[in-house]
Amino acid sequence: MTNPSRIAAAFARRAAAGGCALIPYVTAGDPEPAATVPVMHALVGAGADVLELGVPFSDPMADGPVIQRASERALAQGVGLRDVLAMVAEFRRQDTATPVVLMGYANPIERMGQAAFAAAAREAGVDGVLVVDYPPEEVVEFGRMLAGNAIDLIFLLAPTTSDARIRAVAEVARGYVYYVSLKGVTGAGHLDVAEVERRLAAIRAHVSLPVGVGFGIRDAESARALGAAADAVVIGSRLIQEIEAATADLPAGEKAQPAARAAGDWLRTIRQALDGLPPASRETRKSA
Repeated sequence: MTNPSRIAAAFARRAAAGGCALIPYVTAGDPEPAATVPVMHALVGAGADVLELGVPFSDPMADGPVIQRASERALAQGVGLRDVLAMVAEFRRQDTATPVVLMGYANPIERMGQAAFAAAAREAGVDGVLVVDYPPEEVVEFGRMLAGNAIDLIFLLAPTTSDARIRAVAEVARGYVYYVSLKGVTGAGHLDVAEVERRLAAIRAHVSLPVGVGFGIRDAESARALGAAADAVVIGSRLIQEIEAATADLPAGEKAQPAARAAGDWLRTIRQALDGLPPASRETRKSA
């Protein structure tokens, strides 16, 4: 019997406790390359179950202005895919348990080569990959490459995703699926919790994996509202704003620890909100 992946183990631990998993997203290399690994450790210390690490890209079509700025700052400092893998490897020297998912776009992977990327990602200690612009119909072979390297291929689902597309995703997805709770880009719009709950039920009719919800979760209140129904909440834009505010006026080379403190302090409030969900809400999520 094979051991479960780090992602599966993380969700199992949180589910066994009756809780909702917490998945923070940060852009690798922002606000400066030396800050990324300290921020990752701070997020784990604040209660993160899985880390999503954004690979900087010049045309991030699914990302709103906050994450776009983060990518621009990282790219301006020369951070590319190989640098991100090196950051994961450095993180792994101290943390061998927390899952790390790379989130980004196809172009950097295509430039490296899918097979070379899969091997390098495994060597670095990556657990999952979410590529925004890879449709499920075109990544069957890539999914096999990743699976052969013990890496989960994760997909986005949107409010407009048809049942047929959800079934296609279910055929190739591993680890978890990420439901985009809003029509639009990250960090925008207003959450309709009742509609999210309806869509989660429709997704679970076809997908047996855990379902995380993101895009629009900005505070403890919204995290609690969605945490009652989702298996995980994913938070990115607001977290990056906290880091941005804490480091904007600091000189280069002095941003790592303030960034880590700001990230950990803010995420801790979200973890506390999720841990404060009443038992009835937890049972509702587990049986949804």
